[in-house]
Amino acid sequence: MTDEVIIEKHERVGHISLNRPKALHALTLEMCHAMSAALSEWADDDSLEAVILDHHDGRGFCAGGDIAFLRNSALNDGGVSGRKFFHDEYQLNHQMFTYGKPIVAFMDGITMGGGVGISQPCKFRVATENTRFAMPETGIGLFPDVGGGWYLSRLGGRMGQFLALTGARLDGSECLWTGLATHYVPSEMLGEIKARIIEHPDRIAGILSEPVGTPPKARIEGNADKIIKHFASDRYEDILASLEAAMGEDDWAMKERDTLGTKSPQTCKVALRQLAESAQLTDFADNMRMEYRIASRVLTRPDFAEGVRAVIVDKSNDPKWDPATPEGVTDALLDEIFAPLPEGEEWVPLK
Repeated sequence: MTDEVIIEKHERVGHISLNRPKALHALTLEMCHAMSAALSEWADDDSLEAVILDHHDGRGFCAGGDIAFLRNSALNDGGVSGRKFFHDEYQLNHQMFTYGKPIVAFMDGITMGGGVGISQPCKFRVATENTRFAMPETGIGLFPDVGGGWYLSRLGGRMGQFLALTGARLDGSECLWTGLATHYVPSEMLGEIKARIIEHPDRIAGILSEPVGTPPKARIEGNADKIIKHFASDRYEDILASLEAAMGEDDWAMKERDTLGTKSPQTCKVALRQLAESAQLTDFADNMRMEYRIASRVLTRPDFAEGVRAVIVDKSNDPKWDPATPEGVTDALLDEIFAPLPEGEEWVPLK
């Protein structure tokens, strides 16, 4: 086990608290293993009725996965340890998605990447005024994984495609409006809410639904029609052309087109195809199998190491994408990224 995850049991409620504050609780492989082991143990514990998932200290909830570890793997071991990380992280994502007892995730703070992967499978997803939700992977040459294809493709109004491509950040009220959160609670009430859930785990829905004030208006609602219009196509070039056509009279379109200009063309096209294919799936395990195929290929392609260098390591924000243009990302390249893995290497959920 690891001290980066605090695992406790309060009578009828299990409590998993992320505890890596200096890294904004970004997930390591050891943290994933610790969480998975606790959930496995509690699944067979008839005295336990529910699980609380939160962060222990600092600005949370969870900023993602261990990007530095993944980049090191891409550069130094051909992606072997990185694929192991993805494999086991996805096992945790699937375990939570299929878990037989309700999990309450408190997304109080930054909830990005891997943090999305451990909050979205939960039956109850609580946002606050501190929530900052995003899937920013296209900016570092990755893609919205950890089940992102499943969750984003099932949002209405092309919202998932917009979030996947731009990496836009949503606040708590926007998460509630889009359905990414099930409830909104002011952060000052979280201690009381958690205490009441521990006391009455059979009344979680009622406790979270009691009047806690009206959340602020969701700002993104004002741009919903523009998102539907400009992000309507599953063809990346169409989205860019739609935004460009509106740039003369629409500052929002100009801003979003400029944003897309900073993203990896490869992973933007990957994300659009990922969401289109995921929307057709009926089994979450099939989605994770697809995402593991993508991750296994994208990890060692040039854009990931280069994107992390430019955005996170050097902070120069000058990535040299390869291919450099959307037109350079061919259907043949996408087919290669999405193709089945060799026999024995596919992702299979643990029983």
